[in-house]
Amino acid sequence: MANYKDIHGSNIETVTSNPDNPVNGQVWYNSTDQALRGNAQTTAGSWSSAPSLNTARYGAGSAAADNTAAIIFGGYPPVKDETELWNGSSWTEVADMNQANSFVVGTGTYTAALAFGGGPGDSPGLQDRTESWNGSSWTEVGDLNTARQRMGSAGLQTSAVAFGGDTDPGPSSALSETWNGSSWTETNNLNTARRGLHGSGVAYTAALGFGGISSPPSNNVAITESWDGTNWTEVGDLNTGRAFGGGGGTTTAALMFGGTQDPPRVANTEQWNGSSWTEVNDLNTAIYYTTGDGTVTSAILGSGFTTTTVGTAETWAGAGANTTVTFTVS
Repeated sequence: MANYKDIHGSNIETVTSNPDNPVNGQVWYNSTDQALRGNAQTTAGSWSSAPSLNTARYGAGSAAADNTAAIIFGGYPPVKDETELWNGSSWTEVADMNQANSFVVGTGTYTAALAFGGGPGDSPGLQDRTESWNGSSWTEVGDLNTARQRMGSAGLQTSAVAFGGDTDPGPSSALSETWNGSSWTETNNLNTARRGLHGSGVAYTAALGFGGISSPPSNNVAITESWDGTNWTEVGDLNTGRAFGGGGGTTTAALMFGGTQDPPRVANTEQWNGSSWTEVNDLNTAIYYTTGDGTVTSAILGSGFTTTTVGTAETWAGAGANTTVTFTVS
C-alpha cells in the first residue's frame, strides 16, 4: 500500500466502482468499499497471483495481447480439448477444440487465435493440424508440412511462424514454417535444433526464438535467434538457459518466464530490449510446461507443472505499466 501523503494536492473524485481504465496520476474514493485509490506507473515489473483456470493442465497453447484478455487451449493429462478465456478477472470455459491436443502452440489474440502442432499426450503420433479461433468456435484450416510438438511460435492468426520442436521419431528439430492465413510454407531452418523453446513477434516476417532443449545430447540452451522473414541469426543469449516456459512480445521487446533447467523448475523472468536480456522480478511460483503470452509491460501465465499439474495463473505488470494502489492514512 501507499501513504496518503503521496497524493497530497491531487484532485480526488468520488465513485461507486473503480474506473475501468484509470490513467497515470488519477485518484478516486470508492464509496462502496470506502477505499482511497490511485493509479501510478510501476518502476519495476512484478507478477501478481490471479484466479486459477477451471481445468488444471500442462503443455497447453495460448494467445494474448496483454494481461486482460487471453485464451488457453489443449494440454495434458489426459490429452485435452478444453478452451478457456480470461477477461482480466476470471476464466470462462468456451467451445472445445475439434481435436484434443497437448504440447500445442498458438498465436494471435483471445478473439482471433491460431493453434497448431502438438500430440496425443506422451504417446507416439504427432499432429500437423492447425485450428483457427474466431472468438466463439474453432475451425480446422491448413496443416503444417511436418507434424511436430513442443515448437516455438510467433505472430497472429493470419501471419505466423512455427519453428523447432520435435518430430516422431527423431531428435529436436530445426524446421521452420510460415503461415500466410491459408497455408504453411517451409522456410530456412533455425541454426540450432531444439524443442521446448519460446517465441515473440507479431508477423511471419519478424520473430524471436529463445531457450529450449537441444538434442542429442539433451542440453538446456540460452540461445536466442532472430528471424527476418528469410533467415535466422543468433543474437544475445538468455542469462538462464531453460525450456518449457512462457514468453511473448516483439522482436525488440520480449519477455520470458518460468521453465525448467531439467530437473529444477525456475521462476526466473527475463526481458529483451532488442540486443540483450536482463533479469527482472521472478514469478511467485516456479513452474514449467507452462504457457503464456503478452508484452513486456502486460503479460499472463496460465497452467503448468510444479510438483503436480496446476491451473495456476499470474499476471505481469512491467515497468511503465499502470497499476492501481490503495492508500492508507498514517
